[in-house]
Order: sequence, then structure tokens, then C-alpha cells
Amino acid sequence: MTTIAELPPGFADKVLSAQSTFRSVMDAMARPGSVQRIVRTSGAPHIMMRGTAAIALTLFDHDTPLWLDARMSESTDVAKWLKFHTGAPVVQDSSIAGFALISDGGALPSLERFALGTSEYPDRSTTLILQVESLDSGRSFELRGPGIDGVATLQASIRPFDLFERLRVNETLFPRGTDVVLVAEDAVVAIPRTTRVVNKGS
Repeated sequence: MTTIAELPPGFADKVLSAQSTFRSVMDAMARPGSVQRIVRTSGAPHIMMRGTAAIALTLFDHDTPLWLDARMSESTDVAKWLKFHTGAPVVQDSSIAGFALISDGGALPSLERFALGTSEYPDRSTTLILQVESLDSGRSFELRGPGIDGVATLQASIRPFDLFERLRVNETLFPRGTDVVLVAEDAVVAIPRTTRVVNKGS
């Protein structure tokens, strides 16, 4: 088991890497369905993909309640690494989390268990960081909405298989809702609550 003293720096260059990661995430949110690349990190627990670790180092802090799925929670190294590098408090109640780290999409809880924001403060919702198998192979999806010129196509291997069907609840909740960031190693794709996704050809 790794001790706090043995934890290496998360980024080789903290400032430049954080700036680069922030730009990649913002570009992903502005252009839903586009695949963005994240700078590499070092020393993160093996269960955390490089993109997930970089996002955590960039966006999480001591004011960011964080929820971990069962697989993440089972690894004591994850909580230790997050606490040391970000100070983000890990919470058991998913409904108060600012972010949720999901390593096992097949066990993703109902979206209603997460914060969905309020009409006055729609930004007070949980952003899901969902690790997936691939963002360049698998089923094809068509995306429409703000930031997309007509239609964007995403090819991805994602669990849960019905993720985008679940996210259709965003249509009735807007401006409340759930934003999702998909991560496959160092690749990220954002699916904001304003994006509509269907199986290609359906």
C-alpha cells in the first residue's frame, strides 16, 4: 500500500498541464461529441484512467464534494490519491456530489440519485466522469444540439448500454439535468445536458 509520502506529483508540470487539461475539457463541452486529448499524469491509482486523473487534478478542490462508485471506493489508494492531490471530500450521499467518478458503468446508479440542480441554480448538479472502453470504436451515435453544426457522429463502446436513453430525461428537466464526461484512457468526450444522442440511423 502506498503511503502519502510515497505519492509522486500528479502532473510533470502542474500549471501548464492543468491549463492544457482545462482547455481540453472546455473544448469538449463546447463541441459535444468531439474527441479531445488529455495530458498524461503519473502515479495515479491503476483503476483511474489517465484522463480521469488529469480532470481530477484540474477541476477538483476542497470545495468539491466527490462521489466514488463501488469499484473506486474499494481502492483505498484512490481516496488517498484524491485527498493528497486535490483535497476534495469524498461523500457517501451522491445527491450532494459536485462530481461522480464512475469506473464501472454497468453499475451506474439511477441518474435521479445524483444532484440535478434547481431552476434557480441549474449548475448545482453532479457532473458524471464515466470511464468507458473506447471513444473511437463500437456503436455509432448521432449527436445534435448547441455546439454541433448539424449532426456529429460518435463511435464508442460505452456501459451502461442505455446511457443515452437515460440521459433523455434532460429534455424534460432543462435547465436542470446531468452533464457527462466520457473518458477512455487519455481521450475525453463531453455530453452536456443540451445534447441529444440517438443510435445512428434510428
